Amino acid sequence: MLAAFASTWLPEARSWCVALSGGPDSLALTAAAAAVRPCTALLVDHGLQPGSETVAETARRQALDLGCVGAEVLRVHVGAEGGPEAAARAARYAALESARGGAPVLLAHTLDDQAETVLLGLGRGSGPRSIAGMRPADPPWYRPLLGVRRALTQAACAELGLAAWEDPHNRDRRFTRVRLRTEVLPLLEEVLGGGVAEALARTATALREDCEVLDALAGAELQNARTGAGGDQGLDVASLRPLPSALRRRAIRSWLLAGGASGLSDKQIRAVDALVTAWRGQGGVAIGSELPRRRLFAGRRDGVLELYCEPV
Repeated sequence: MLAAFASTWLPEARSWCVALSGGPDSLALTAAAAAVRPCTALLVDHGLQPGSETVAETARRQALDLGCVGAEVLRVHVGAEGGPEAAARAARYAALESARGGAPVLLAHTLDDQAETVLLGLGRGSGPRSIAGMRPADPPWYRPLLGVRRALTQAACAELGLAAWEDPHNRDRRFTRVRLRTEVLPLLEEVLGGGVAEALARTATALREDCEVLDALAGAELQNARTGAGGDQGLDVASLRPLPSALRRRAIRSWLLAGGASGLSDKQIRAVDALVTAWRGQGGVAIGSELPRRRLFAGRRDGVLELYCEPV
């Protein structure tokens, strides 16, 4: 299975890294990855639990025993922005990016993780892009286990005699994903007669394919609507207004991201869209960004959407 994934998504990669936590999903993936190509295990120690350094060291030794050419423990500091789950995720990805040395990184997200992601997107009402879930390939990140149930990775570890670490956070009901995993999905499986996780994953795939087509069409319209040159490009309102809303908002989203926006919400995108479709002379729309000591805004002037900054 992993060899087929590699031939499709990573045909030219001579080696790769794998993000290893020590849990059954990533441990099974590490075993498979080391058997296919030279593999370096990257272990992120978030330092959030007592004994985390021991867990990381145990997983590092397991990776080497499985045939990895290298295994490195990455210790990170987890902040508080966005809540504990989001902060840990941000710290983890930053550490993996710094340590991968230009190589692709395999992530052990399974079909069960994909189903949970779709349910989260549904609950937040954040649109089809969120419900489309995780991509198999989002360079430099690759997810070869998205079609694999979590039970299979656990069985693989048992067959290989690997003692996987069970993260106590995976049983902590304070975390939304834990409640989805242990309460919501089992109830849906019972009520709907099974196959719910697979159905949610199929939904994600179908939506992702649709989104990719719409994004390509929106990209062409975005180029047609651009004004000016270089980093000062605005968007011509007259070019945007006649577009179907799905294309127009996608074009606006891409323009905002290219201009320095981050953490965009559907509400913010729709507010900028209203500058095109429901113009009443309203002021600019505040947009989240990582600009130091400045706030990013999208506004309209003389029939053109523009981005501008104001000091905090």
